[in-house]
Amino acid sequence: MSVESALARVSTINHALTNPAAMIGSTAAVAGGTAAPASATPVTGETSFASALQSASASYVPPASVPGTGGLGGQIVAAAESQLGQAEQPPGSNESPAIAQYRTATAGAVPGAPWCAYFASWAARQAGEPIGAQGEGLGSVSEIWSWAQSSGRAIANGPGVTPKPGDLIVFGGEHVGIVRDVLPDGSIQTIEGNYENKVAANVRSPTEATGYVSMS
Repeated sequence: MSVESALARVSTINHALTNPAAMIGSTAAVAGGTAAPASATPVTGETSFASALQSASASYVPPASVPGTGGLGGQIVAAAESQLGQAEQPPGSNESPAIAQYRTATAGAVPGAPWCAYFASWAARQAGEPIGAQGEGLGSVSEIWSWAQSSGRAIANGPGVTPKPGDLIVFGGEHVGIVRDVLPDGSIQTIEGNYENKVAANVRSPTEATGYVSMS
């Protein structure tokens, strides 16, 4: 390399250090390559970050909600299934952290009270179909059945009556559960809150229920 060439390169490097806007082009020149002309206005770090943020925001698509299978009834069943095994602490107390959550779906819920209706109200609310005239949830079986009758949802049990998954299954004025499925022999698979002090899966004879509450 000649002295002239060396001096020329040193001059180019010094120019790049004193003129950052031209650094990209100068570096390419030092390497002997070809670069696009440098921008007349330097791009600062803040400008680059703001541009990247704006671009990312413009292309963001909110994730779609994932509905439960089987429509509304399937969503009620899925909510109930997620609680299987939740038990009273201690047994017989009608209390636990989970049961306290079930009560939040019913206005005026009473701690320590029987909670099968609270559980049914909670599962329905989780699926986006709260029960009660104002969607306030209901704390007793008799209130659920009265609401079902007044809203045209009550189905008295009898020959030929087959409930759908997600419907509420009522046993007199004492107990309520959720229909999980109907077996080929007509037996009703259920999920019931406050059954033997827990949320339990059960199989009921088709003649046990006094009625059903249509939820879909």
